Amino acid sequence: MLNTPPASPQDDATLLALVQRGDEQAMASLFDRYSKVVYSVALRVLRDPASAEDVLQEIFMQIWRNPESFIATRGSLGGWLAVVSRNRSIDALRRKRPSDSIDDVALAAPCNLADEAERNIMIERARTHITVLPPEQRKTLEMAFFDGLTHSEIAEMTGDPLGTVKTRIRSALLTLRKAFQS
Repeated sequence: MLNTPPASPQDDATLLALVQRGDEQAMASLFDRYSKVVYSVALRVLRDPASAEDVLQEIFMQIWRNPESFIATRGSLGGWLAVVSRNRSIDALRRKRPSDSIDDVALAAPCNLADEAERNIMIERARTHITVLPPEQRKTLEMAFFDGLTHSEIAEMTGDPLGTVKTRIRSALLTLRKAFQS
């Protein structure tokens, strides 16, 4: 595959002059050179391949009909095309109107919101009660339930006897049960 050198402003100006005279080959060269830039900008803004293709076609039809719309003293043709593509894509987004009234749209929640709210309240209560546990019980409970460690692993990590670890976890759970029952 051959690497073509980047287009110079003079090449673009020559091609645009030829397009102005109706040269289809010059138009095809411009399209080959800049269509990827125009399409990728449109696709990034619109996130829809069909709409991005529409913007691409619209822009190159504008160049075919009116090649004087590009003014070389304002910058490069590639940069101008990228800006035009972005602006046309934003305009296309603005033209799209929702087909349904907002009042008619029913949004399905992936979960029961009442259950989720109740669960969040319970989690907050549990956090509050866990923070007031004695530090040894809290640390052991967190290691067992949040870190997923077994009683033996906790005993090995903390250096406490296995019976002590089990007693701390049981005492912490009993304290939490009493707090939730009240």
